[in-house]
Amino acid sequence: MNKTTLELYRAGQSLWLDNITRELLTSGTLRGYIEELSVTGLTSNPTIFDQAMKHGAAYDEALRRLAARGLSAQEVFFEIALEDITRAADLFRPVHERTAGFDGWVSLEVSPHLARDTRATLAQARQLHDRAARPNLFIKIPGTPEGLPAIEEAIYSGVPVNVTLLFSAAQYVAAADAWLRGIERRIAAGLNPNVASVASLFLSRSDVATAAKVPGALVNRLGLAIGRSAYREYCRLLISPRWLRAMNAGARPQRLLFASTGTKDPKASDVLYVEGLVAPLTINTMPESTLKAFADHGRVGNPIEVGGGDSEAVLAQFGEAGVDLGALAAKLQEDGAAAFVKSWDDLMDGIGTKAATLQRSAAG
Repeated sequence: MNKTTLELYRAGQSLWLDNITRELLTSGTLRGYIEELSVTGLTSNPTIFDQAMKHGAAYDEALRRLAARGLSAQEVFFEIALEDITRAADLFRPVHERTAGFDGWVSLEVSPHLARDTRATLAQARQLHDRAARPNLFIKIPGTPEGLPAIEEAIYSGVPVNVTLLFSAAQYVAAADAWLRGIERRIAAGLNPNVASVASLFLSRSDVATAAKVPGALVNRLGLAIGRSAYREYCRLLISPRWLRAMNAGARPQRLLFASTGTKDPKASDVLYVEGLVAPLTINTMPESTLKAFADHGRVGNPIEVGGGDSEAVLAQFGEAGVDLGALAAKLQEDGAAAFVKSWDDLMDGIGTKAATLQRSAAG
């Protein structure tokens, strides 16, 4: 067992892997991360599947088999994704049971083309959760203004949700409120209010977006400041009357998740967003490279102060440097949603192209 990753877990923070491929499952690598690096959950996205399908043969047999059934590219994707996600969910099931359902989760997202359609998003979220038939599956729904009603409805209907694409403390608070509205409606209806959720705050993209616009002393400091600012809001919500009433009725708190924690700047520490965001009752989901780097030379320092430390002072310095933080968060969210659509469309095109190639090869 790696001492550094175990120390972080014992500090109260869950380490999740931001990756899933069939090879990761069949090679035993994911099991090894669980057993040796204290990994207790997993997130995924279409780009990961797309790269794995384009640059390897691990999915060829499944693509050939599913394409022969005349399925659409989207149907093929969800068949393959559900196969992988359910296998991962089963690997994390002991963690899920040991923590009484608090940890050990995996995530699968709905089509980003449904983002502006609450009813369609909810229908697909329910369908995917039912098909997976696993208690430790989150359905990912973007925390955009259009996505917030779908998040509330999914929670009310009993579907666990991983809220994605959050780039500021204000966006996080809006997502947390959507979750809580769904929980409060369940309580009012006499339903079990224990519907799990995490809120994923994306960090590194803020630093990438501002690196060339601020003084050198501020480079690579915005992501950490946003994370600490959101943690302050999280702690405030945890002791708020509404959350306390919900927890008294049987709900468990939605947890804050730090995402996009792979360092983009080669001049910065490769464990910047792990060492700087140690906090109990939170999650850090990281790429494999970041996980390995932290296990190799990371350090578990003092946890974030409940009040967010120097986050507000740092955010104020960005404002003084001409960065409109609200506008930046809105743009990053809008750009992120557009990137999700592009990644999805690239994936669908890739599935169609490769499936056709495999079928021709089989026929020839």
